Amino acid sequence: MTRVLHILDHSLPLHSGYTFRTRAILRTQIAQGLEVRGLTGQRHSASGPAVETIDGITFFRTTAPRRGGLPLVRELREVADLEHALEGVIRSWRPDIIHAHSPVLNALSAQRVARRHGIPMLYEIRAFWEDAAVSNGTATEGGLQYRLTRWLETRAVKRADAVAVICEGLKGDLVARGIDPAKTIVSPNGVDMEMFGDPVSPDAALRTTLGLEDAEVIGFIGSFYDYEGLDDLIAAMPMLVAARPKAKLLLVGGGPMEVALRAQADGSSAREAIRFVGRVPHDEVENYYALTDILAYPRKAQRLTELVTPLKPLEAMAQGRLVAASSVGGHRELIEDGVTGTLFEPDNPASIADALGRLLTDRAGWEARRATARAFVERERNWAVNVSRYQPVYHILVEKAGKRLRAG
Repeated sequence: MTRVLHILDHSLPLHSGYTFRTRAILRTQIAQGLEVRGLTGQRHSASGPAVETIDGITFFRTTAPRRGGLPLVRELREVADLEHALEGVIRSWRPDIIHAHSPVLNALSAQRVARRHGIPMLYEIRAFWEDAAVSNGTATEGGLQYRLTRWLETRAVKRADAVAVICEGLKGDLVARGIDPAKTIVSPNGVDMEMFGDPVSPDAALRTTLGLEDAEVIGFIGSFYDYEGLDDLIAAMPMLVAARPKAKLLLVGGGPMEVALRAQADGSSAREAIRFVGRVPHDEVENYYALTDILAYPRKAQRLTELVTPLKPLEAMAQGRLVAASSVGGHRELIEDGVTGTLFEPDNPASIADALGRLLTDRAGWEARRATARAFVERERNWAVNVSRYQPVYHILVEKAGKRLRAG
């Protein structure tokens, strides 16, 4: 049985898009007959034992406390501490494959250890760290930190035995850097159809509690980051309510922009039509999907959103909800305008209001679009299908490693 060790930034019990993708990959691989473990670095902030099993998945933890210092020194220490933890895991649980997931610090630690032990390594990129830093306001595009991180990312890709990315946008960017496209596979985001594939009926009591009776509900369920463009969605609400007086906006989640967004909503002429719910347990999310007519994803136009595909629109499609999203590159990989969803101009509240208003006015095609979108998810974005793309790569890498060992 092939043993796969996943190197991770963080994991369950923390909840994020990162941890849910990890959960889906590891649980699917276990179901496919692989023996799987995870190792998290120091950015995993949840308390717990050095080894713990959550949702059927066993995780090793890097137990060394995170150390401070100047930015570059701090990151080098993280790499060294994760490397030390990885050495211990390899001694106690000898993997056949090391599967390191972004950010690039994980790849740097894993590559050094993998080479020492002759273990093949696959590096998976979910987003480029330099672009995420720009989106979070911790770096400037083209600045020294940005260029250094980009150089490290390119170097890590070149040194990896194989590379996986979550979308064509990331692959195209790597090819433009001179990476052989044959070295890279695309393993897209997917949906756990067991969790999201059987939509629940709307909860009348919850609808009443939220003041959504007889409303046309626009929803957003996810993290409140600046690049998500929720300020543009709130800015669109006065125009939408003027055209559709029953329209209401339901915002479920939280994040760095929450305080600013609540303040913006309080100052809006449409404030009575905007509802903030806060974060909810993952197993209750489907109850909020059930209350919405349209899920809106107004991501802003920037490198991160042009290159990276999000997970949430797929969950909405699986739940049988209509999807409307900005026409950035990451959305265009998932949504065919007028077929599986509606696309509108990014960074443009008027375009958002117009697209949502037209959708609410013309309900004749709703059922057909919902069915088409759900079928797309079942056919092309099911985790069982996506995760199977790793298997041939693992097989080739293990075979090559075996040949090198015999030759040596």
